[in-house]
Parts: sequence; C-alpha cells; structure tokens
Amino acid sequence: MTEKTINILLVEDDEVDVMNVKRAFQKNNLNNPIQHAGNGIEALDLLRGQNGQKQIDLPRIILLDLNMPKMGGIEFLHELRKDEHLKNISVFVMTTSNEDKDKVDAYNLNVAGYILKPLSMENFVSAVSILKNYWILCEYPT
Repeated sequence: MTEKTINILLVEDDEVDVMNVKRAFQKNNLNNPIQHAGNGIEALDLLRGQNGQKQIDLPRIILLDLNMPKMGGIEFLHELRKDEHLKNISVFVMTTSNEDKDKVDAYNLNVAGYILKPLSMENFVSAVSILKNYWILCEYPT
C-alpha cells in the first residue's frame, strides 16, 4: 500500500481527547496534517475561511465529536452536507454518546463510521490504525 498524506480536521472540544488523537497518530507513525477546531462553528469557519479565520486546505477526513458547545456534531453535519463544496468530505464520529438516536442521525447524514470513546489508549491506537488503512485504500479525485 502506498502512503497517502491527507489533511485531517479534528473537531473536538476536549483538550485531553485532542492530545490522545495526536498521540495515537504518533504511535501509528502518521504525519498527516491535523487541523483542530473546538466546535462546529469554528470548524465551518476554518473550512469556509469566514469570521476572521484563514481558510484551511480542505480535509479528506473529519474526526467529529458530537457533544460540543456552541454547535454540536449533528448540527455541524447538517451544515456540512448542505454545502456544495464540503458535502463530500468523509466524516468519522468519535463520541461518548451511545444513544441510538445519535447513531441514526449521524448515519442518516452519511458518516463513514461511528466510534465510541473513551477507548483505552491501546484500543484508540488500533482504531486510528484502521482509519489509516481506510484512507490508504480509498481513491480520491484530484
């Protein structure tokens, strides 16, 4: 498999979880650029280059928490999927919510996967390894 460097946007309000994601990437020897947004509004501003935010290179994958202040994950997904320039980005939900309603809502908004946290660090590193295999196998248009 050929290594592919893709941009990733992590939408997460918990700094410990942000550190865990970065640590799991390091343990998997992943050097992908990770942008971080603390909530859905901030993420949309980064993606669109609005409200004083510099527009980032569009990510191929978004790692999304559901329970965040200002704009939660489901509301963010609604906005993302309505936007012609953003709607095709692959989104993986990483959340503490084990509610069926959240799972149904997320999958109805075309998420690529739904991962429950907290995972042990070992399981989290394994989950990131699986994500790596996902984007290595996927072909994207140029």
